[in-house]
Amino acid sequence: MAETNAVLLPTPSMDATLPRRFADFDTFVEAVEYAARGQRGLNFYNARAMLVRTLPFRELRDEAILVAHRLSGMGFKKGDRIALIAETSAEFLIFFVACQYAGILPVPLPLPTSFGARNGYVSQLSNQMHSCNANAIMAPGYMHDIAKEAAHDMDIKFIGTCDDYLAQNKEGELDLPTSGDLSYLQYSSGSTRFPHGVSVTHSSLMANTHGMGYHGVRMQDNDRCVSWLPFYHDMGLVGSFLAAVTCQLSVDYIATEDFARRPLSWLRVMSENKGTISFSPTFGFDVCTRRVGKKTEEIAELDLSSWRVAGIGAEMIRPNVMRDFAKTFAPAGLDDKIFMPSYGLAECTLGVSFSDTGKGIEIDMVEEALLAGGRHVLVADNEEDARKREVVNCGRPLPEYELEIRDDDNHSQPDRHVGRIFVRGPSVMKEYYNDPETTNLILKDGWLDTGDMGYMRKGCIYIIGRAKDMIIVNGKNHWPQDIEWAAEQYPGVKNGDIAAISVPGENAEEIPMILAQCRESDAGKRLKFSDNLKRHVQSTTGVNIIIELVGPRALPRTSSGKLSRTKARQQFLSGGLRALAS
Repeated sequence: MAETNAVLLPTPSMDATLPRRFADFDTFVEAVEYAARGQRGLNFYNARAMLVRTLPFRELRDEAILVAHRLSGMGFKKGDRIALIAETSAEFLIFFVACQYAGILPVPLPLPTSFGARNGYVSQLSNQMHSCNANAIMAPGYMHDIAKEAAHDMDIKFIGTCDDYLAQNKEGELDLPTSGDLSYLQYSSGSTRFPHGVSVTHSSLMANTHGMGYHGVRMQDNDRCVSWLPFYHDMGLVGSFLAAVTCQLSVDYIATEDFARRPLSWLRVMSENKGTISFSPTFGFDVCTRRVGKKTEEIAELDLSSWRVAGIGAEMIRPNVMRDFAKTFAPAGLDDKIFMPSYGLAECTLGVSFSDTGKGIEIDMVEEALLAGGRHVLVADNEEDARKREVVNCGRPLPEYELEIRDDDNHSQPDRHVGRIFVRGPSVMKEYYNDPETTNLILKDGWLDTGDMGYMRKGCIYIIGRAKDMIIVNGKNHWPQDIEWAAEQYPGVKNGDIAAISVPGENAEEIPMILAQCRESDAGKRLKFSDNLKRHVQSTTGVNIIIELVGPRALPRTSSGKLSRTKARQQFLSGGLRALAS
């Protein structure tokens, strides 16, 4: 399935031959069939912003059907699960669509570059495949041994590349889905030791991509998307691929690892192809600003005047970073009104709320203590010495979606009262796959407990953090229990000795930290223990973490004896929990 054209031209942004439809289909397969009638499609660029592969929607459909017949011929049945290592490639997308035509559930999983050492990645991959009880694996050729090792104790039918599946010589019948069938399983970038696969139906996918395309970004005829987001993440998979197909939008892709090496390749493709829509976590904008620095000659080569929607999501939005990005690239024609803060989560397929197009970032100034402490009511405070925090307006919920802010007693709260965010709407997940216990904990009467904290103001949602103790670094979620478990594997560390928290950095970004109870009195031995523990955790999880040692029995507990990370963080930041000298 290699590209054969001698001269590659990207698929067009405009297509007068096919009226745009906004995901008004019963299934994703119907959306693919419609998009295949037009001229738009998908394009793949390298780190130097050079086009290396095109995939018009027509070819995507045709090649996916070929693979789907092979999958059926291999004996895969409706509802089987195939783990897809989510490389930014045409083959991944073709295989994902092939699964739709065969009635199989694709399960996108991350590449090794997303984690730390090999052993840690293999363990995490294995956990996710066990969670969904995968029947097979599709992975790049260089990952065959890793995939085999991760599935060593599973009944796996086949491991191979997309071409390996296509090379099978027996064909079977297609098994097309209905609207209520599951389309795929989505593992968020959250816990990898205790993973939860979000079950997404075709009807949920259509509802969410319709809302995002028609009401969210308000897609226009000349729109074009550019993305470096990974396909294993909901914002990359749904926002830059599934929504593009269901709303017939041409997209230009840069591999995530290429963006990490050359972040300005993102902006060069935006400039060259007159991109109009692109989403990123805050850190994506930050790394571009820092990389270009004061190199005015590089900025002069860019024309970003066509950029219409710069969506921001996936982590807490830092207004100062966005202001720096806007100021840096203003000479390239960038308008700060293009910023579109949004809120979403995999359990709602993707999008929940979007701010208005053309408005830019709107903020609410609130007192920091009211967000971090135990009080839940936001009040106006005009004292000059009060520490203020900028909280970003993440917009109004999409039509047909409801948001409620609830207190600890599950009572709905009025405007500017902080509480837990609940959402109800047509794209809320059906369940966590094969996990009814966890599903029942967060899904009741159609209402999803997001685990996030925020407040409403004049119909818009403001996110202030996560009720969960999740730690987010560069757009990637790290669950504290995963980090704590890794630390507890180090000799001399007992269960309950570790609290994984985050502390604010210089630019308000989250910095992961371990508070470790230490029984050693010698300062030199403490230092050696701290250094060794840091290396151990980093090699296991891939997280570069700060270690602070505290005394025995210093970490706070709940009334039932459980470790309280929230109290530990508050006490450490307030000085109530003092680190030992090392």
